Amino acid sequence: MKNWVKLGLCGLMVVSLGGCGGGGKSDIDPQEVYGCSTLNVYNWGEYVGENVLSNFERQYNVKINYSMFASNEEMYTKLLGGSQYDVLVPSDYMIERMIDENMLQPLDKSMIPNLANLADGVKGLSYDPDNTYSAPYFWGMVGIVYNKNNVDPADVESQGFDVLRNEKYKGHVFVYDSERDSFMMAFKALGYSMNTENEDEIQAAYEWLLDMDKKVDPSYVTDEVIDGMVTGEKDIAVVYSGDAAYILSENEDMAYWLPEEGTNLWSDAMVIPANAKCPKLANEFINYILTDDASYDNSSTVGYASSNKNVLDEMSAAGGEYDGNPAYLPRVGYAKDEVFKHNEILKKKLADLWIKVKNS
Repeated sequence: MKNWVKLGLCGLMVVSLGGCGGGGKSDIDPQEVYGCSTLNVYNWGEYVGENVLSNFERQYNVKINYSMFASNEEMYTKLLGGSQYDVLVPSDYMIERMIDENMLQPLDKSMIPNLANLADGVKGLSYDPDNTYSAPYFWGMVGIVYNKNNVDPADVESQGFDVLRNEKYKGHVFVYDSERDSFMMAFKALGYSMNTENEDEIQAAYEWLLDMDKKVDPSYVTDEVIDGMVTGEKDIAVVYSGDAAYILSENEDMAYWLPEEGTNLWSDAMVIPANAKCPKLANEFINYILTDDASYDNSSTVGYASSNKNVLDEMSAAGGEYDGNPAYLPRVGYAKDEVFKHNEILKKKLADLWIKVKNS
């Protein structure tokens, strides 16, 4: 899930990060220990701590080639085209697909003792319940951010996603330009599963979105939603929790609400492709990311909930960086929240309908 932070990492795009930061190099011989000295990582843009990569390079005397993608589908297409990476960070439904298509190799858990650091909320996830292929990286929710000076909190709390069809707020709404996220909120508002394949339910959700488009004339955006809500350009937005945490920290007029009808509980996780050139070093990197220090740097920089229990507790505790910020901690154990399942037929159908909504 893409985030707001503009990092100061040198050489971010598909280049070595060697030379970023100070400190002496390790005397480890990576060729002898790992059989390679370069690690190719493919991750979401702006999704890593300020010192995480350079510290790993120094600690293990290796070079990281770090590339970024904007969507799971972009990453998947790149792999199908023959590109090789050692570590990827896809989302839940894409990991499910890649496991089904034999595109991943199992983790070497003997090299990843820090799996023991995982928070309870990212254990036993349906797409890989035993962490055979994946180690959680970040996780979060999709919620509603609103300006409590201009929006009645009672409207948000009683209407949930249906507040996006409340004509009182016409012209003051941001909606994320994503068929997956938009149909999710429509399905949930109607009391359906966001993974439904029922044709009548899909049609009802399509009509719900058409009604939303007519009644509130939303602005369909992607990352612009973050600055837009920080500056108070609109009064209501559907936002990923890490972005919401940042918005709330920058604008005290903003509040956050998770609809009682349920929402998307998502996770992104580290995996190793089946064709990885350097799997041993990849396992070492995954173990390193799960350390308290690296996990803290990641979460502090990016703003999303850490998969590391110690860091999650520290960040949200009294005096922590996200103390009192309701968007940082995901909601756990709520029966109506769901994880997306991989379903290419449904995804294509929703994509076609979403184009019609925006062109209506």
